[in-house]
Amino acid sequence: MPTLSEFIRARSQALQTSERLPLLAMTHVIYGYPTVEASLAWMRRLLEQGIELLEVQFPFSDPVADGPTIVAACHRAVENQPQMQLCLQQLGQLQRDFPQSRILLMGYLNPFYRYGLTRLVQDAAAQGIAGLIIPDLPMERAGQFRRDCTDHGVEPIWLVTPATPAERLASIARQATGMLYCVSRSGVTGQKDGAQQALADYLSTIRQHTDAPLAVGFGIRRRVQVEALVGQADIAIVGSALLEAYNAGGQEAGLALLASLGII
Repeated sequence: MPTLSEFIRARSQALQTSERLPLLAMTHVIYGYPTVEASLAWMRRLLEQGIELLEVQFPFSDPVADGPTIVAACHRAVENQPQMQLCLQQLGQLQRDFPQSRILLMGYLNPFYRYGLTRLVQDAAAQGIAGLIIPDLPMERAGQFRRDCTDHGVEPIWLVTPATPAERLASIARQATGMLYCVSRSGVTGQKDGAQQALADYLSTIRQHTDAPLAVGFGIRRRVQVEALVGQADIAIVGSALLEAYNAGGQEAGLALLASLGII
């Protein structure tokens, strides 16, 4: 199986000649929300639509890096008592059913640590999960986790933000392999040229330090925001807006949002 970065580059190349915008779509779904069965059905529907990267969040009661929409959904999902091992098995089945896409597991350190980080990597690898995203695990304190990921062929995916100090951003970017998750807190809306320029400068700085594919999430809600990423990033991440659309109108509303963004 190709590595995550090889998969992303191959899909990016194929999109250059498609009618879609030349960016891979990365969608965020919370496992167990509103129920385990409903979340799996939504994941399957997204994969059927050709979503290249499915980011699945294992819920936690204190998701400190997330906004209110995702926090509320996580609290609801936690009430359903999700089980990590079963989650991994179910994601593995989805990966086997949709080999043309890649599944990434995201979550916070607390539930992953309780499961066991080495065990998590081993089990994720056994299920074909391509990468792990742990926002509150600093790279500097993740030596064994990184070694485990290397040994088992799972990509550890690191995050940077505009507030990341320049020296640390450069270090993280240089060590990124499968992809780099670039969080923009600047709230780019497509209406303010200054904000768009700030995003362009931010991504240009990151690009100086890495050849890894760049995935950008910054509250994408409109096509103009996605268009602003063309030529600067490889992947557009849609999280809260997709969840809000799903809450308002179910799967059809979620798919309509993605279609309006030009990424399905």
